[in-house]
Amino acid sequence: MKAVLYHRTGDSGVLEFCDVADPSPGAADVVVRVQACALNRLDIVQRAGYYQMPGFSYPHIPGMDVAGVVEQVGSDVRSVKIGDRVVIDPSLSGVAAGSKFSGKGELFGELAVIGATEDGGYAQLCAAPATHVYRIPDTMDFAHAAQFPTCWLTAGHALFEVGNLRAGETVLIHAAGSGVSVAGIQLAKNAGATVLATAGTDEKCEKARTLGADHVLNNRTGDVAGWARQVTSGAGVNMVFDHVGTALFGPSLFALGIKGRLVSCGNSSGDSATIPSLGYLFHSGISIIGSDPYRPDEFGPLWSTFCEGGFPTLVDSEFALAEAAAAQDKLERNDVFGKIILRP
Repeated sequence: MKAVLYHRTGDSGVLEFCDVADPSPGAADVVVRVQACALNRLDIVQRAGYYQMPGFSYPHIPGMDVAGVVEQVGSDVRSVKIGDRVVIDPSLSGVAAGSKFSGKGELFGELAVIGATEDGGYAQLCAAPATHVYRIPDTMDFAHAAQFPTCWLTAGHALFEVGNLRAGETVLIHAAGSGVSVAGIQLAKNAGATVLATAGTDEKCEKARTLGADHVLNNRTGDVAGWARQVTSGAGVNMVFDHVGTALFGPSLFALGIKGRLVSCGNSSGDSATIPSLGYLFHSGISIIGSDPYRPDEFGPLWSTFCEGGFPTLVDSEFALAEAAAAQDKLERNDVFGKIILRP
């Protein structure tokens, strides 16, 4: 099969479009012919060598968000069949015995992830445990399905399982054009929250408004904390959903009201942050909460919500598999709103 892989860290020039052996399934696995694979920031971070997950090795085929058609099934598989249209849960926690991926699912240890530590969707074929594939409705485009796994599970877990966001609360979401924030805005609005969204351009702010954001701000030119206070009549927000990290950490804390909570699920602008006022932190009862990996039993219910919710397809652009380097360059420039899709 054709695939895109790399043998060393570097810029997008290290990506190679080449022939590799087809994946073979274990008894409890399937092989999926990839129809769409969405890019994620981790694809770039690992390739550049800024961070690599425990268990990462070379050569590496990236691509965590995979949708396609089942082409081969292991001898023990009964839950899906050849020809089924499926999306893959890339997190390999809870994998059944008989799968070649079994035993790699420590949520707080060496958690294997398709496309992050195992071969992923920058390829014509991708292997996965049969327990970790979910049928795609016949009317759903593969690109729509591929935007779901990493971003929607990250957002859903952080907002609800970790942050306990409730109807009627206010939530501040940064980097509105990123895939995880696109998911977060829609999920929070769907749950009955008031959504404040920030982005680095006015254009992205207006697009966030079309997704359901009630208030928007250009965080490059505006006062994030002051604006959040203004639109909440001085109260501050109940929650900040943050995967930006360093760049907006201080304003995020000051945007929170009494008993507010900052839920951190990423560090795209840096891995260190300064608490600008311990006095404000303890006097206001602020909580800073790290969002851990999602559990395997969360995928199915949120997938059902996604399938039934009528959420729009937020595809920024599509590239052929051979153009993966150009696709990653576009993502690295932050020239994106929604997901970039590879079509093998």
